[in-house]
Amino acid sequence: MNLIDIYIHEVTRRLPEKSREDIGLELRSTIEDMLPDDYTKEDVEEVLNQLGNPAVLASNYSEKPMHLIGPRYYDVYVTLLKMIIPIAATITLISLLAKYIFSYSESQSVLNVGLMIIGEGIWSILDVAVQTFFWLTLTFAIIERVENSKERDPLSISGKKWSPKDLKNVTFIPKKRAISNVFVFGMLFWTAIWATVYFNADKLVGIYTKGENGLQFVIPAFNQTVLNSYWPLIILSVGLEIALALFMLLKKQWTKNIALLNVLKEVVGTISVIIIVMNVAIFNQEFLTYMGHLFKLDGMKVVGFIQWITIILYPIFAVWNCIDGFLKTKKV
Repeated sequence: MNLIDIYIHEVTRRLPEKSREDIGLELRSTIEDMLPDDYTKEDVEEVLNQLGNPAVLASNYSEKPMHLIGPRYYDVYVTLLKMIIPIAATITLISLLAKYIFSYSESQSVLNVGLMIIGEGIWSILDVAVQTFFWLTLTFAIIERVENSKERDPLSISGKKWSPKDLKNVTFIPKKRAISNVFVFGMLFWTAIWATVYFNADKLVGIYTKGENGLQFVIPAFNQTVLNSYWPLIILSVGLEIALALFMLLKKQWTKNIALLNVLKEVVGTISVIIIVMNVAIFNQEFLTYMGHLFKLDGMKVVGFIQWITIILYPIFAVWNCIDGFLKTKKV
C-alpha cells in the first residue's frame, strides 16, 4: 500500500461505513489535483501534510461531534477502550466459570447452575464494561483539562504528534482478513469452558435423571482419575489455544504465522483427543452398562462407536479449520 492509499484508509475507517466509499473517492481526487504530474514521494508527503492528521480530517467529514473527549485524545481513548473491555470481560467470565465449577456439588441442579452462570455472566460483563468505560473516560477527561500544552493536534497511540511518516508504521488490514476482539474473546471463553468441563467431567458429563430439584446427576460418563492422568496434553492444548488467541489479539489479522500456529494447535489437539479416547479406561463401566441396556448393545460396542465417531469427525473439522486459516491469509 502506498502513502495515499493508507492515508485515505486512515480517514475513511473513522467514518460511517455507508459514506466511506464516496468520501474516499472524493479525497483521492482532491489529493491527485494537489499533486504535480510527475510527483515524487516528497510531493506526496507535502500534500498529505497540508491535508493534516487523518483523525482531524475525518472529524470534519463526520456528522457525529466528539464533545466528551476532544479530537486530541479521542483516537487514543477509543483504541484503549476497544482493547481493555474485551480483556477485562474475558478475565471476568473465566473467573466466574471457575468459581461455579469448582464449588459445584451434586445436590445442585446443573440446569439451575447453568442459568445462574449465564445470568451472572451477562451482569458481570455489563458491570465491567460500564466500570471500564467510566474510569477510562474520567481519566482522559481529567488529562485533557489539566494539560497545559497549547498544542491541539490529535495524538497517536504512541503519544506523539502525527506526521505523514506515521503512515509507514500503519498495518493495512483488509476487512476479510481482520480478526475481531469478539472472535478472540469467544476463543478464550470456549477454552475456559472445555478445560473446566474436562477436569470436572465426573461431575458434569454423564446420565441425568429428573428429580425433585430438576435434573440430577446420577452416573458419570468418565473415570476422572484416568482423564487427569493426561493433564500434560490438556495443559499443552490449553496453552496453545491461549497463545493463538493472544497472537491474534496482537496482530489483528490472519497471517501465515497465525495460520501455522493454528495448525500446530489443531495437530496437538487432534492427537491428544485420539490418544485419550482410544483408552477404554477413561469410560465409567457403570455408564457403559447403562448405555448398553439403553441401545441393546454390548458396552464395548458403545465404546467402539464413540471412538470411531471421534477418530473420523474430529480430524475432519481440524483439517478444515487449518485450511480455512490459510485461505483467510490470502483474502483481500
